[in-house]
Amino acid sequence: MNFVNKAFQDLIGLLFPNLCCGCGIDIYHGESYLCSKCLFTIPYTDHHLHADNKVAKQFWGRIPFNAAMALMYFKKGGKVQNIIHNLKYKNQQGLGLKLGLMIADRLKDAPAYNQIDLIIPVPLHKKKKSSRGYNQSELIANGISSGLNIEVNSDLLIRTITTDTQTKKGRYLRFENMKTVFSVKNKGNLTDKHILLVDDVITTGATIEACAIELHKCGIKKLSIVAAAFAE
Repeated sequence: MNFVNKAFQDLIGLLFPNLCCGCGIDIYHGESYLCSKCLFTIPYTDHHLHADNKVAKQFWGRIPFNAAMALMYFKKGGKVQNIIHNLKYKNQQGLGLKLGLMIADRLKDAPAYNQIDLIIPVPLHKKKKSSRGYNQSELIANGISSGLNIEVNSDLLIRTITTDTQTKKGRYLRFENMKTVFSVKNKGNLTDKHILLVDDVITTGATIEACAIELHKCGIKKLSIVAAAFAE
Protein backbone atom coordinates (compact mmCIF):
# COMPACT_ATOMS: atom_id res chain seq x y z
CA MET A 1 0.00 0.00 0.00
CA ASN A 2 2.84 2.39 0.86
CA PHE A 3 4.41 1.68 -2.53
CA VAL A 4 1.13 2.53 -4.26
CA ASN A 5 0.82 5.79 -2.31
CA LYS A 6 4.41 6.72 -3.11
CA ALA A 7 3.87 6.00 -6.79
CA PHE A 8 0.69 8.09 -6.77
CA GLN A 9 2.43 11.02 -5.09
CA ASP A 10 5.29 10.79 -7.60
CA LEU A 11 2.76 10.89 -10.44
CA ILE A 12 1.04 13.94 -8.97
CA GLY A 13 4.42 15.61 -8.60
CA LEU A 14 5.20 14.87 -12.23
CA LEU A 15 1.88 16.20 -13.52
CA PHE A 16 1.69 19.14 -11.09
CA PRO A 17 5.25 19.90 -10.00
CA ASN A 18 5.82 21.77 -6.75
CA LEU A 19 8.32 24.39 -7.85
CA CYS A 20 10.34 26.95 -5.96
CA CYS A 21 8.87 30.44 -6.35
CA GLY A 22 12.37 31.91 -6.48
CA CYS A 23 14.32 29.75 -8.94
CA GLY A 24 11.72 27.40 -10.40
CA ILE A 25 13.37 24.08 -9.47
CA ASP A 26 11.52 21.21 -7.81
CA ILE A 27 11.34 21.62 -4.06
CA TYR A 28 11.77 18.74 -1.66
CA HIS A 29 9.42 17.29 0.91
CA GLY A 30 9.43 19.58 3.95
CA GLU A 31 10.14 22.71 1.92
CA SER A 32 7.37 25.16 1.06
CA TYR A 33 7.29 27.80 -1.71
CA LEU A 34 11.04 28.46 -1.54
CA CYS A 35 13.85 25.93 -1.81
CA SER A 36 16.60 25.82 0.79
CA LYS A 37 19.13 27.30 -1.66
CA CYS A 38 16.93 30.32 -2.32
CA LEU A 39 16.28 30.80 1.38
CA PHE A 40 20.04 31.08 1.89
CA THR A 41 20.88 33.14 -1.21
CA ILE A 42 17.99 35.64 -1.41
CA PRO A 43 19.39 39.20 -1.11
CA TYR A 44 18.09 39.97 2.36
CA THR A 45 18.42 43.37 3.93
CA ASP A 46 19.32 44.06 7.53
CA HIS A 47 17.01 47.07 7.66
CA HIS A 48 15.38 45.97 10.91
CA LEU A 49 18.72 46.46 12.68
CA HIS A 50 19.47 49.97 11.39
CA ALA A 51 17.25 53.03 11.77
CA ASP A 52 18.93 54.85 8.86
CA ASN A 53 18.41 52.09 6.29
CA LYS A 54 17.52 52.70 2.63
CA VAL A 55 13.78 52.28 3.09
CA ALA A 56 13.70 54.72 5.99
CA LYS A 57 15.67 57.27 3.98
CA GLN A 58 12.96 57.13 1.31
CA PHE A 59 10.52 58.69 3.77
CA TRP A 60 12.73 61.20 5.57
CA GLY A 61 11.07 64.60 5.32
CA ARG A 62 7.96 63.16 3.65
CA ILE A 63 5.90 61.63 6.48
CA PRO A 64 6.25 61.17 10.24
CA PHE A 65 7.18 57.56 10.99
CA ASN A 66 8.77 55.47 13.70
CA ALA A 67 10.67 52.84 11.69
CA ALA A 68 10.74 51.36 8.19
CA MET A 69 12.20 48.18 6.71
CA ALA A 70 11.97 45.65 3.90
CA LEU A 71 12.83 41.96 3.98
CA MET A 72 14.59 41.67 0.59
CA TYR A 73 16.14 43.74 -2.18
CA PHE A 74 14.21 43.65 -5.46
CA LYS A 75 16.15 43.63 -8.71
CA LYS A 76 14.76 43.01 -12.18
CA GLY A 77 15.48 39.51 -13.41
CA GLY A 78 16.40 38.26 -9.95
CA LYS A 79 14.91 35.74 -7.57
CA VAL A 80 13.00 38.34 -5.62
CA GLN A 81 11.22 39.51 -8.77
CA ASN A 82 10.18 35.88 -9.35
CA ILE A 83 8.94 35.63 -5.76
CA ILE A 84 6.85 38.78 -5.99
CA HIS A 85 5.51 37.78 -9.42
CA ASN A 86 4.41 34.39 -8.06
CA LEU A 87 2.80 36.07 -5.07
CA LYS A 88 0.86 38.65 -7.08
CA TYR A 89 -0.06 36.82 -10.26
CA LYS A 90 0.27 33.05 -9.73
CA ASN A 91 -2.12 32.56 -6.81
CA GLN A 92 0.68 31.55 -4.45
CA GLN A 93 -1.20 32.79 -1.41
CA GLY A 94 0.75 30.66 1.05
CA LEU A 95 3.91 32.42 -0.12
CA GLY A 96 2.55 35.69 1.25
CA LEU A 97 2.00 34.10 4.65
CA LYS A 98 5.53 32.65 4.56
CA LEU A 99 7.07 36.05 3.76
CA GLY A 100 5.05 37.58 6.59
CA LEU A 101 6.38 35.02 9.05
CA MET A 102 9.93 35.70 7.84
CA ILE A 103 9.39 39.42 8.45
CA ALA A 104 7.93 38.71 11.90
CA ASP A 105 11.06 36.77 12.89
CA ARG A 106 13.16 39.84 12.15
CA LEU A 107 10.84 42.28 13.90
CA LYS A 108 11.18 40.24 17.10
CA ASP A 109 14.82 41.36 17.19
CA ALA A 110 14.03 45.02 16.43
CA PRO A 111 13.12 47.13 19.50
CA ALA A 112 11.67 49.89 17.29
CA TYR A 113 8.83 47.56 16.38
CA ASN A 114 7.88 46.76 19.96
CA GLN A 115 4.37 47.50 21.22
CA ILE A 116 2.58 47.55 17.86
CA ASP A 117 -1.16 47.80 18.44
CA LEU A 118 -2.53 47.00 15.00
CA ILE A 119 -1.32 45.74 11.61
CA ILE A 120 -2.86 47.30 8.50
CA PRO A 121 -2.09 46.16 4.93
CA VAL A 122 -2.01 48.53 1.97
CA PRO A 123 -5.43 47.87 0.40
CA LEU A 124 -6.33 46.93 -3.15
CA HIS A 125 -9.38 48.40 -4.83
CA LYS A 126 -12.30 46.00 -4.42
CA LYS A 127 -12.47 45.38 -8.19
CA LYS A 128 -8.80 44.41 -8.39
CA LYS A 129 -9.07 42.26 -5.27
CA SER A 130 -12.12 40.52 -6.71
CA SER A 131 -10.31 39.91 -10.00
CA ARG A 132 -7.12 38.61 -8.36
CA GLY A 133 -8.95 36.82 -5.57
CA TYR A 134 -6.79 38.19 -2.76
CA ASN A 135 -4.66 41.13 -1.64
CA GLN A 136 -0.99 40.10 -1.50
CA SER A 137 -0.18 42.76 1.14
CA GLU A 138 -2.97 41.40 3.31
CA LEU A 139 -1.47 37.90 3.08
CA ILE A 140 1.91 39.25 4.21
CA ALA A 141 0.17 41.13 7.03
CA ASN A 142 -1.59 37.94 8.11
CA GLY A 143 1.76 36.15 8.27
CA ILE A 144 3.23 38.92 10.42
CA SER A 145 0.12 38.79 12.61
CA SER A 146 0.55 35.06 13.11
CA GLY A 147 4.24 35.43 13.95
CA LEU A 148 3.82 38.32 16.39
CA ASN A 149 0.33 37.56 17.72
CA ILE A 150 -0.88 41.07 16.84
CA GLU A 151 -4.28 41.83 15.33
CA VAL A 152 -4.53 42.66 11.63
CA ASN A 153 -7.37 44.80 10.28
CA SER A 154 -8.01 44.94 6.53
CA ASP A 155 -11.21 46.97 6.69
CA LEU A 156 -10.21 50.33 8.17
CA LEU A 157 -7.90 51.61 5.42
CA ILE A 158 -9.66 51.36 2.06
CA ARG A 159 -8.80 52.15 -1.53
CA THR A 160 -11.62 54.18 -3.04
CA ILE A 161 -10.21 54.72 -6.55
CA THR A 162 -8.52 52.27 -8.88
CA THR A 163 -5.41 53.57 -10.65
CA ASP A 164 -3.36 52.78 -13.72
CA THR A 165 -0.07 50.94 -13.40
CA GLN A 166 2.63 52.94 -11.60
CA THR A 167 5.56 51.14 -13.22
CA LYS A 168 6.67 53.86 -15.63
CA LYS A 169 5.89 56.86 -13.42
CA GLY A 170 8.43 58.80 -11.40
CA ARG A 171 8.08 59.65 -7.72
CA TYR A 172 6.13 62.90 -8.22
CA LEU A 173 3.68 61.46 -10.74
CA ARG A 174 3.21 58.34 -8.61
CA PHE A 175 2.26 60.45 -5.61
CA GLU A 176 -0.03 62.65 -7.70
CA ASN A 177 -1.66 59.46 -8.93
CA MET A 178 -2.09 58.11 -5.38
CA LYS A 179 -2.77 61.08 -3.11
CA THR A 180 -6.60 60.90 -3.23
CA VAL A 181 -6.88 57.12 -3.56
CA PHE A 182 -7.13 56.07 0.11
CA SER A 183 -9.44 56.82 3.01
CA VAL A 184 -10.07 55.50 6.52
CA LYS A 185 -13.35 54.21 7.91
CA ASN A 186 -14.11 54.60 11.62
CA LYS A 187 -11.18 56.94 12.22
CA GLY A 188 -11.63 56.86 16.00
CA ASN A 189 -10.54 53.23 16.07
CA LEU A 190 -6.96 54.30 15.30
CA THR A 191 -6.51 57.09 17.85
CA ASP A 192 -3.30 56.77 19.89
CA LYS A 193 -2.37 53.44 18.30
CA HIS A 194 1.01 52.27 17.00
CA ILE A 195 0.21 51.10 13.46
CA LEU A 196 2.30 48.71 11.37
CA LEU A 197 1.61 49.46 7.68
CA VAL A 198 2.41 46.54 5.35
CA ASP A 199 3.11 46.57 1.60
CA ASP A 200 4.50 44.03 -0.86
CA VAL A 201 7.11 46.17 -2.67
CA ILE A 202 8.32 49.69 -1.96
CA THR A 203 9.78 51.60 -4.91
CA THR A 204 9.33 55.38 -4.74
CA GLY A 205 7.25 55.11 -1.57
CA ALA A 206 4.30 57.02 -3.08
CA THR A 207 1.73 54.42 -2.05
CA ILE A 208 3.00 54.25 1.53
CA GLU A 209 3.14 58.05 1.70
CA ALA A 210 -0.48 58.39 0.56
CA CYS A 211 -1.63 55.78 3.08
CA ALA A 212 0.39 57.36 5.87
CA ILE A 213 -1.18 60.78 5.31
CA GLU A 214 -4.64 59.31 5.79
CA LEU A 215 -3.62 57.31 8.86
CA HIS A 216 -2.05 60.36 10.52
CA LYS A 217 -5.35 62.22 10.09
CA CYS A 218 -6.81 59.69 12.54
CA GLY A 219 -4.53 60.69 15.42
CA ILE A 220 -2.34 57.59 15.46
CA LYS A 221 0.50 57.53 17.99
CA LYS A 222 3.18 55.95 15.77
CA LEU A 223 3.51 54.61 12.25
CA SER A 224 5.94 51.82 11.40
CA ILE A 225 6.40 50.51 7.87
CA VAL A 226 7.36 47.09 6.50
CA ALA A 227 7.46 45.52 3.05
CA ALA A 228 8.49 42.22 1.58
CA ALA A 229 10.84 43.89 -0.89
CA PHE A 230 12.51 47.19 -1.71
CA ALA A 231 13.36 48.19 -5.26
CA GLU A 232 16.43 50.42 -5.20
